[in-house]
Parts: sequence; C-alpha cells; structure tokens
Amino acid sequence: MKKILILMAAMLGSQCLPVVSEAANLVARVSLEHQTMTVTENGFVKYRWKVSTGRKGYITPTGSYSAKWASKNHRSRKYDNAPMPFAIFFKGGYAVHATYETKRLGQPASHGCVRLHPEDAARFFSLATQTGLGNTRIVITR
Repeated sequence: MKKILILMAAMLGSQCLPVVSEAANLVARVSLEHQTMTVTENGFVKYRWKVSTGRKGYITPTGSYSAKWASKNHRSRKYDNAPMPFAIFFKGGYAVHATYETKRLGQPASHGCVRLHPEDAARFFSLATQTGLGNTRIVITR
C-alpha cells in the first residue's frame, strides 16, 4: 500500500498526498519549548495538545524513539505509586501518559515524562495501540 501511495504521489504531485513515512504511521512530536504535542497519522495532523514535560531539576530526553510498551493503568514504582494512566513508554521509565494536574499543562511540571490531559492521553493510547507500537514514533525536540 505504501509503495502505491508513493507512486501515486510521484505521478500526481506531492501536494495531493501526504508524505509517507516508512518508519512510522503515527508520530507524536513534542516541543519542549512550546510545551505541545502534535500527533500526525500517515502524514496528516490529527491533534495538537498542551503537555507538561520535565520541570527544573528533571529532564525530558530529546530524540526520536519508537514506542516500546503500553500500560493502560500504570503506576510509578519510582514516584510513590503515582498514577500514570494510558502510558506509552518510549525510553526506559519515560512515557507519554495522562495527568490529573491539568492546570499545569502547557508548562514544565513532570519528573521527565510527557504528561497529557486524560482525554488526550486516552486518544493517543488508543491510536498507538491500534496502529501498533512498532508503527508509533515519539519525537522530542527542544
């Protein structure tokens, strides 16, 4: 299917079809500067949400990661059993997950994870698990 889309794009012009990524169908781009996450599926922007990333003294790792594993009702072993619902883990203990501290979205507030509003985290969790974690990429930039 991807080869057909690429061939059609070449024949019709790149404006007609999205750029097809061989690496991932679902991409979450997190901007630490803007505290936002933009989700694209097959090259089309589906969502743009506010996030909270690592606050002073904590880092959110930058880079490009494939989703490793998912946990719908995860709790942190490191931080006093804190809830991390709809968690998509991308590097060790770092995940994109829901937070109940929604008033802090849009500013750094976490121990390094990417926090989302619970409804947004549920949507991303559903998309990532339906698309397949191997087809889900998380890109974090300054």
